[in-house]
Amino acid sequence: MIELKHIQRVYFIGIGGIGMSALARYFKSLGKSVSGYDKTETELTKQLGTEGIFIHYTDDIALLDSHTDLVIYTPAIQKDHVEFNWYQQRNFTVIKRSDALQIITQEAFSICIAGTHGKTSISTMVAHLLTHSGYGCNAFLGGISVNYKTNFWSSTNNVCVVEADEYDRSFLKLSPDIAVITSMDADHLDIYGSHAAVEEAFIDFAKKIKVGGLLIRQQKLKKLDSAFVSRQITYSLDKHPEMDAINTEDNSDVFAENIVIEDGGYVFDVLFHHSRIQSVKLSIGGLHNIENALAAITVARSIGISDEKIKLGLSTFLGVKRRFEYVVKHGSKNENNQLVYIDDYAHHPSELEALISSAKHLFPNMTCTIIFQPHLFSRTKDFAREFGLALSMADLVLLLPIYPAREQPIEGVSSAIIAAFMPQEKVILVNKNEIDDVVASLPIELLITAGAGDIDNLVPGLKKTVKTKYNIN
Repeated sequence: MIELKHIQRVYFIGIGGIGMSALARYFKSLGKSVSGYDKTETELTKQLGTEGIFIHYTDDIALLDSHTDLVIYTPAIQKDHVEFNWYQQRNFTVIKRSDALQIITQEAFSICIAGTHGKTSISTMVAHLLTHSGYGCNAFLGGISVNYKTNFWSSTNNVCVVEADEYDRSFLKLSPDIAVITSMDADHLDIYGSHAAVEEAFIDFAKKIKVGGLLIRQQKLKKLDSAFVSRQITYSLDKHPEMDAINTEDNSDVFAENIVIEDGGYVFDVLFHHSRIQSVKLSIGGLHNIENALAAITVARSIGISDEKIKLGLSTFLGVKRRFEYVVKHGSKNENNQLVYIDDYAHHPSELEALISSAKHLFPNMTCTIIFQPHLFSRTKDFAREFGLALSMADLVLLLPIYPAREQPIEGVSSAIIAAFMPQEKVILVNKNEIDDVVASLPIELLITAGAGDIDNLVPGLKKTVKTKYNIN
């Protein structure tokens, strides 16, 4: 096994990915020399540059680190990548991101958060609670924390909070002391082939929990019982999400009660079997984020953080960039001049359903317009009907072309196949270069942008458009 203490130089292929950049920052925090390649310059890679990490954007062996001790690559890299093949042909130590995280989680007390939805928000909440309380942790996140303006931070306490990514089965390399599993919906079917295979992978992940470890899981995930983890705690938004039951073994161990909307966020009680935390404040929107908070609170409680510190920590949590992030929140519903713009990473039908329903729950009397950029041709093909049904919850949908990411186009697959499953009066197919003009021509009350591609690049322009349209300073 690679011993990280003997590594002095690390080179990353695909350093600009959200998970890869967190690892790059980790090695930099250890005093290692870190450099890498990515195909596109972004705000994130620019920030890495200011932190002393040299990055280039041309696949060129003249620019790589020919004296590196370790090469870490993203599984999304193309097989014909020149630098990747140069290193392999010369017998450098070349490993995936998941291999590096395997080593790190084996050597630390590791809290690993998995699930097809919610893992970034929960990981960031957990890391914030541990940091704010003084417990301390090394955080490897799949998003940018609004509190800390980064996806990684370090601690002298040898505790790691890791977002466990199911893509490419990467999370099966991890060694959790505490594992959280939020959901096991069908996704990445280009990798897994079937929903059953996705579920089996999550069961296998639960089996990776270290002896004596703890599984914290969403209450509905009954199939995880087959993982035979002796210590389990279940959570859900309600005591029982499927029926009004008082005395049943199916009740959640942790759930919320007395939920009140307050200033675009929530105040609620957290109930356990024999205790309660009253009036917990969460300043970010989305009912699903209350459920995410329950998982994070359960993690913090399980390692001995007091209820008082948990409550104070959560009240200061500002969220994650592009997770129900308020871009514009103006006016008052009482004065009938309210305008709200939310940006979110949602890219799966279940995530869109949670996003739209949560936004409409918070702002029930406002017309909802969503701009959605589908992510991946394969995902669009597999879930076109489900996307159509979820998006139809909005009043109007502006549907952008598919963001291909790592994929090549699939014949006959475009955003139009989603639109085919929607009421035609609710959907408009638009291109990115015309989106500002289209939005400027529409009456906007509640606006949402959603997607995992490059739709975030449109946010500054759209923010300016809506603020100009309604004379907001």
